[in-house]
Amino acid sequence: MRRLAALALALLSSVAVAGTLTDDSGQRVEVPAQPRRIADGWFAHHALMLTLGAGERIVATVNHPDRQPWMFKVQPALNQAQIVTGTAFNVESLLADKVDLVFTSTGDRQALAYQQAGIAVVHMGFNDLPGLEHSLDVTAQALGTDTARQRARDYNAWLEQQVALVRQRSAGLSDAQRPRVLHIASLKPLKVDGDGTLVDTWIDLAGGRNAATGLHGNLQVVNAEQVLAWHPDVIVLAADAGDISQVPLLAQLHSAKVLRNPAGVFPWDRYGTEVGLQLLWAAQQLHPERFQDIDLQQQTMAFYRRFFDYPLTAAEATRILTAQRP
Repeated sequence: MRRLAALALALLSSVAVAGTLTDDSGQRVEVPAQPRRIADGWFAHHALMLTLGAGERIVATVNHPDRQPWMFKVQPALNQAQIVTGTAFNVESLLADKVDLVFTSTGDRQALAYQQAGIAVVHMGFNDLPGLEHSLDVTAQALGTDTARQRARDYNAWLEQQVALVRQRSAGLSDAQRPRVLHIASLKPLKVDGDGTLVDTWIDLAGGRNAATGLHGNLQVVNAEQVLAWHPDVIVLAADAGDISQVPLLAQLHSAKVLRNPAGVFPWDRYGTEVGLQLLWAAQQLHPERFQDIDLQQQTMAFYRRFFDYPLTAAEATRILTAQRP
C-alpha cells in the first residue's frame, strides 16, 4: 500500500494538468497536458486513437494480436505495450509505467481505482454515428494537440460524406425493397444485435431493416427458433462469429443470403472508425444496382493511408474485405 501511494504521489508531481473536459459519461475530468503514456481499456477506442495519429501513445492495452491482428500490424508499437486479459489494468503497474491517462468504456467499475491512484480517467461510449463523432472530438481534446483536433475534424467530415452518399442513393426505397437483415455477432453462443445500436444504424442507412424486431441492445443471446421466426432475408456474420453450420437449425433459412463482414484494425460492423467503410460495404451488398460503381478495395486503401497512416496494399485490402488475417 505504501509503495502504491508513493508511486501515485510521484505520478501526480510529474503531470501538468492542461484543463478539463466532459467525457462521454457526462463527467468533468481534469486531463494532463498532451498525455504521452496512455492505457486504453475499451477495445474499440483503439481505432479512434489510431485515427487521431496517437496509437503509439498506448502503453497498456486490452486488445490482443491474436484477436485484432490488423490493429497490431498497422500500429506495431502495440506489440511493446502491456497487454491484459479482460478490461482491468493493475493499478500499480500503471503507476510504475508512468501512465498519465486511462480511457475506459462507460460503466467500467475499475475506473474508480485508477482515479483514486491519481490517474486521469476519460470514459468513452456511443451507440450511433453522432456519438462516434463526439467521442472522437473528446479523445482529440484529451490528447491535447492541434494534429489530433484537425484529424478529428477531417474524419468527421469524411464520415458525414459517406452517410450523405448512402442516404442519397438509398432514398425512395419502400419497405418492401428494404431486406430484413440479421446481424449475428456469435453463433456459439448465438448472439445478435438489436435496436439502439450502431449495428442497427448502419443496417438502416444502408437500405435494410433490422430483422431482430423487439430486441434491444448489443450482443443479445437468442435461440435458433427465434432466428427462424424472424426469417431474415440477409444474415451478416461477424468476422469471428463462426460458421453458420454450427447451428444446424439455421440451415432451414434456405432463402437467406449469408455474408461475412469485413474486419480490419477493428471489426467494421462494430464501434471503430471503419464504420464509414461498413456503410459503403453494406449498401453495396444490399443494393448492388445502386452502388456498383463503388470500388471498396480502393476506398479501403485510401482510408488506411489517410486515417491510419498505413500504406495498405491492394492484396491487404482484399484480405480485410474478406475477413482474412494479415
